[in-house]
Amino acid sequence: MFDLVASRTQNIKNDVLSGLTVALALVPEAVAFAFVAGVEPLVGLYAAFMVGLITAAIGGRPGMISGATGALAVVMVDLVAEHGVQYLFATVVLMGILQIGAGVLRLGKFIRIVPHPVMLGFVNGLAIVIFLAQLSQFKFIDEAGKAQWLQGDAMAIMGGLIALTMGIIYFLPKLTKAVPASLAAILTVSLVVIFGGLDTKTVGDVASIAGGLPTFAVPMVPFSLETLIIILPYAVILAAIGLIESLLTLSLIDEITNTRGRGNKECIGQGTANILTGFFGGMGGCAMIGQSMININSGGRGRLSGITGALCLLAFILFASDLIEQIPVAALVGVMFMVVLGTFEWSSFRIMGKIPKHDAFVLILVSGVTVATDLAVAVVVGVIVSALVFAWDHAKHIRVVTSMEGESKIYRLHGPIFFGSVNNFLELFDDIANDPNDVVIEFQYSRVADHSGLEAIDTLAERYIAAGKKLHLRHLSPECRRLLSKAGSMVEVNVIEDPNYRVASDRLA
Repeated sequence: MFDLVASRTQNIKNDVLSGLTVALALVPEAVAFAFVAGVEPLVGLYAAFMVGLITAAIGGRPGMISGATGALAVVMVDLVAEHGVQYLFATVVLMGILQIGAGVLRLGKFIRIVPHPVMLGFVNGLAIVIFLAQLSQFKFIDEAGKAQWLQGDAMAIMGGLIALTMGIIYFLPKLTKAVPASLAAILTVSLVVIFGGLDTKTVGDVASIAGGLPTFAVPMVPFSLETLIIILPYAVILAAIGLIESLLTLSLIDEITNTRGRGNKECIGQGTANILTGFFGGMGGCAMIGQSMININSGGRGRLSGITGALCLLAFILFASDLIEQIPVAALVGVMFMVVLGTFEWSSFRIMGKIPKHDAFVLILVSGVTVATDLAVAVVVGVIVSALVFAWDHAKHIRVVTSMEGESKIYRLHGPIFFGSVNNFLELFDDIANDPNDVVIEFQYSRVADHSGLEAIDTLAERYIAAGKKLHLRHLSPECRRLLSKAGSMVEVNVIEDPNYRVASDRLA
């Protein structure tokens, strides 16, 4: 979908031009996502400006573009509908605090545990949610205050303009890439509506986006426990979704540019941006996969590209609001439909019969949960199911090879000992009564992975103690030895040959 063969080095000219391109492409999407969230377009544009500027300046991934996104908007819509936009601003502030906390606690590294089927389900579910959110634009409010589907000419005009928008976005890049296709489609459809005298809903019919610089204001909500109870669940979900999407985008750009972003710094940058955005009347945001890819493909590598994009977007808000208000809503829907088509991993249908059944199940499950609940819950469910499948498969991989060394019987373990394999581990020692008085369990080719494994070893030690025999545990990690208190002096451990197991360093995160 994107031309990934581009310069990998930073260049001021490339960053500035790429930033301008990104700003032009950000306008229609920021307005469209504001519609999805049920807020005024200016709220989405302010968010795109502030989040984009701050994360570009202090985030952990130069070249990555952030702004108002559909993944967050689909969660915000219920909060705005039920409690109003001021509660949204308060939620965005709390969301930012939680994201900074995640960065301080160095939780960014955990994006590594997201399996590929979960990532596929994540983007597929996101595409479906964005598509469903667009269907509301095909309705109008009648005199009784009820939502009704468009009929007759209104529906035909809406559908025709959407088709024209999608056609331009699809075919224009085949002719030229000098102008962003989405911007060209917006301009063309707008001109068709203006000069053709077509009667269709425009951005100005929904709300005015005329405004100046964003101003500081504390969200007008009661500072009480009741308010916290209302906004906390939304803030947790938004913070999780924002970090998941941002860190997934960061990993993708790392792979394309052969560089290394800093996940924990990005968490702090995203959190800072959302806190300030909440105080300046924005809907919050996170990294944008599509816009980031446009920036990278256009040659943007440094922080200047994101900063330029944000400042150009602000210039559009200050000086071009009258033009933006003439954009037909149908054009924005067409842009979002193309985003849906580009986001959905159509290759998942092709590989469904070629990948393991449990991976296919996880992919479908994550997509379904995303549509039914939200992205954060879907990713967590997908990771848990993938982990349980992994545990079930590896529980069967533990085995033992026995031999004699003088008067001692040696059990050489192969495979991990964890909650899924402890029963199989204990069954390997089903002939304790016939073992010699001196038994050695060799852990050189095994690893105790969790507390369940420690308890299994402790249980085995007690069985040998009860049988009046000595048990030696060799090549066991120091962490395990410290916790095997029940075995007491009857458990002898070879300290010299015990390895030190270490966790992956967070230094680069």
